[in-house]
Order: sequence, then C-alpha cells, then structure tokens
Amino acid sequence: MTTTPHPQGRTFLSPLTSLFSRVETSLWFPIGVVLALFVFFSLMTDSFATLRNFSAVSGQAATLLIVCLGATFIVLMGSIDLSVGAIVLLVGAVSVTVLNALNIGWLVIPFAALVGAGLGLVNGLIYTKGKIPSFIVTLGTLSVFSGIALTLLDGRAIQFNAPGLENISIGQWIPRLPNIALWAILAWVVLVFIGQRTRFGRYMYLIGGGEQVARTAGVPVARYKLYAFALSGLLAGFGAILAVARLGAAGPSLGSDLLLNSLAAIVVGGTSLAGGVGGVHRTLIGVLIIAILDNGLNLMGVSQFLQMIIKGLVVIAAVLVSRKSGADQVIK
Repeated sequence: MTTTPHPQGRTFLSPLTSLFSRVETSLWFPIGVVLALFVFFSLMTDSFATLRNFSAVSGQAATLLIVCLGATFIVLMGSIDLSVGAIVLLVGAVSVTVLNALNIGWLVIPFAALVGAGLGLVNGLIYTKGKIPSFIVTLGTLSVFSGIALTLLDGRAIQFNAPGLENISIGQWIPRLPNIALWAILAWVVLVFIGQRTRFGRYMYLIGGGEQVARTAGVPVARYKLYAFALSGLLAGFGAILAVARLGAAGPSLGSDLLLNSLAAIVVGGTSLAGGVGGVHRTLIGVLIIAILDNGLNLMGVSQFLQMIIKGLVVIAAVLVSRKSGADQVIK
C-alpha cells in the first residue's frame, strides 16, 4: 500500500491545505476530464454554462456526494456497499412516515441519520459476524430495505408535513447555491479530515492494502469494518432526509440512481475497488464528473437509455484504469 505522508501541522484545515498544495499526480487525469466535459457541454449547449444551471447541478450532485463520502470508506477498505440507494429510500420512507405521525420537526434530521447508521450497522454485523462477502450481504439487504420502504410507501410518493423543513435543502444562504450543496461541502471537509488525520482513516487504508497485514499490526479489523458500514449508513441517512426536503416528498424512485452513480463517482474519482488506494478527497472529483455528465447529456436531449450505456462504459473504463495501476485483488 502506498500512502502520501501527512503534514505535521495542528490546525483543523491543515489536511486540506496540504492536499491542495500537493495535488497527487493520479488526480490530474480526472481533473482534466472535469475540465474537458465542462468545455464540451459549454460548446454544445448555451444553457450549460449559466448560473441557473450551476445552481441546479450543485443541488442535484449534493445528495450523491454525501452518500459517496461514506461509501468511499467501504471501497477504500476493499469492500463494497450496494445498498446505499436502498438505505436512502428506506430512511426517506421512515422519516416521512414519522414526520406525518409525530410531527417531530427538525429532529427528523438526526433521527434520519441514526436510522441510516443502524441500517449500515446491520450490513456490517452480517458481514463481519457471518463472514459473508460484502457484495453478497449488501446485495441481499438492497432487496430487503427496498421491499420494506416500498411497503411503507405503498408504492406511491408521500409528502411530509413539516413547515420550513424544506429550507435546509432548497433555501439559499449563499445566493445561487442551494443549502443542500453547502451541507455536502461541509460533509466533504469533515470526512477529508477524518480520512487524512484520524486513526479511523489510516486504518481504512491499512485494511484495504492488506487485511492480514492489518491484523498482524494489531488493528481490530472487524470493529473498524463495523465503524465503516455504520458511517456509510449514517451519511446515506443524512443524504436521504436532505433529498426528501429538497423534493418535498419520499417516493418509490428515491435513491434509485445512487447505486450506479455512487460506484461510478467513487471509482472515476480514483479510489480502487481493490482497496487501499484513493480516498474521500478524490470522490468530490468523481461526483463532479458524473453530475456534469448527467446534466450535460440531459441538456443535449440524449435519451435516458443512452445515458445508462454511457455511464456504464465510464465505470468499466475507470475500473480498467484502476487495474492498470496495480489493483488486482478481489472485493471482500
């Protein structure tokens, strides 16, 4: 496993300062893709490079970024979480149901995050205690969580009754920038700090680089895997309530596009599916690529079916690039 040495500064922002002062060589390619996509879509459609469209893209990408932040740690340790979209759907359904039944108002935000963390913990417990590959575990819980959510929703969209709650997402404390985007940026800053400057972050790299080596070094691997899945669920839950507030309701399609988009953003950003390489700081770039691609293709009038093909090819290309960089392990 190859890691970049950490700076010795003690301030909270020192990890971010060091990141931007020494951009990794492997980041130049995804950054170049972002710039190329921006130029291409700006030339192809007049409505792309506008403040109105910037506001729309930032709002659409925010939920994806929040969900990807937690899922990145799962991938970083060499595992995978296919259930993030289902967690968003179930947390959204539960949150709206509780809001309408109990009228808990703003308390629904920590409630949703805790429900998400609990669902992530379920994934982690089955994975670590049952010794079942994370791919199989989360594939199963994807179906279970989705089924429970659709039962709660009865197959239809349900609006919530909490005046003012939508402002946490669609309000604009900064003109032209929806609040949901601010929450996503704040979450990214916090998670970059966790990934770069905490024991948890270092252990994710160590476990992904070699689980047996991590155990030999005295790392409580099972416990930190539980932490990672709980964190992924917590962020999915937080993203879910922000998405519900933005849409004004929870419906059967909530989170439906997050499975492919989250994996695509994480891998395209430069985090290897084999684990041990990448990090949350790269995920932001991957999310930008997917968000710009989605938005630009929509503005060009490209059909949803063709968009699915394009995004699938993007994921395959990203994995091929990852394999060429030396990541040839099996997802655990």
